[in-house]
Amino acid sequence: MLAGRTASTAGSRTARPDGPSPVPARRSGRAPLPVAAAVATGWAASLSYLPVAIILGFARFTEDAGAVGGAARVGMAGWLLGHGVPLETDAGTLHLPPLGLAVLAAWRVARAGVHTSRAIGARQHGTPRQAFSVAGAVGVAYGLLGVVAALIVNAGGQQVSPVRAGLTLTCFGALAALAGALPITGTLGALARRTPSVLRDGLRTGFVAALLLLGAGAGAAGLAVATGGGAASDMLAAYRTGVVGQAGITVVSVAYAPNASVWAASYLLGPGFAIGTDTSVSTTEVTVGALPAVPLLAGLPSGPIGGLRAALLAVPAIAGMAAGWLLTRRSLRRAGLPPSPAPMPRMSGRGRPAVRWAPLLAAAAIGGPVAGALLGLAAWASGGSLGGGRMAEVGPVSWQVSVIATVVLAVGAVVGAAVTRAFARP
Repeated sequence: MLAGRTASTAGSRTARPDGPSPVPARRSGRAPLPVAAAVATGWAASLSYLPVAIILGFARFTEDAGAVGGAARVGMAGWLLGHGVPLETDAGTLHLPPLGLAVLAAWRVARAGVHTSRAIGARQHGTPRQAFSVAGAVGVAYGLLGVVAALIVNAGGQQVSPVRAGLTLTCFGALAALAGALPITGTLGALARRTPSVLRDGLRTGFVAALLLLGAGAGAAGLAVATGGGAASDMLAAYRTGVVGQAGITVVSVAYAPNASVWAASYLLGPGFAIGTDTSVSTTEVTVGALPAVPLLAGLPSGPIGGLRAALLAVPAIAGMAAGWLLTRRSLRRAGLPPSPAPMPRMSGRGRPAVRWAPLLAAAAIGGPVAGALLGLAAWASGGSLGGGRMAEVGPVSWQVSVIATVVLAVGAVVGAAVTRAFARP
């Protein structure tokens, strides 16, 4: 009996060895890349399309849009417009993308990149090749959805180029999905560790400076619309669409609120923006003609800036100084935390951690061009046309915004970093 038990035990050990099995385990639970990308991209597109269809269905009570099919086509047209696809209408080319919708769509497609990376088993231990493969697969799937949406819109009588829609949404989807795939696969962290600290700090400082200025623009735009609330209410009442229709128009205006934030930031920087051909809205000149009845335009200034409002001109410089202050505080905090098991950081004569001037000021200076590039890109994306004729040019001039933001924010960041470093306490 003992021999039988020993044999049984030996057989059990043979079937289940204590050491690692020489036969590799079969990978299970991982979906093929095309399937994972198609499912995640379709879900992301649905989540960004359905709110648009509902809102535009409420905002337009025409005979065609009143039906379910008409509302669906109008929603698809608005969805494509939010991605930057121009629409050909009887009044001309409509090419003014609502950045609120663009941000929503980019967020959902970035999440599609995250979900696809998880589905193929590339979470936290993926490779750059996998991240770019995910971005490419999601981009292709998103582009195909754009082509289908354009064909459906064209069937309703409007004109949208399927080729333009496909290419635009492919690029949009690939970039957004890449933004989601890089962190989840661990590729972004690996790239950050290989990047020199000066460049890494400069990129972060420029990103912070751009966000601070856009936040200031959002505050200024919101305050301007609030002070012109009476005119905005009159514009809403003039539509005579009832409470539901007015609510839809209000939500459409909210979708264009990020555009107004970028325009306000351009106004604070100096170049300003245009609301039609041969018009200008800047701190030194306000020249506008007849404006469309859009509640968001109720906050436009009536003349050049003056009086106490002139203090707004210091906002871009303050944003740059705040970014430089944050850069120095982060550098001091990093120097004050000794890495284990490394020795304590080198201290200066006054007893505080030594932060060298040259890398600090170089990072602050790098932040200027980074912020200028980001703000120039935002200015380009926020502009377009509201049909033909006089409204063919709407928004700021991107290169002017980029150049001025680069100079102002770079100087502000350097000053803020230098002053914070000079007066830092031990």
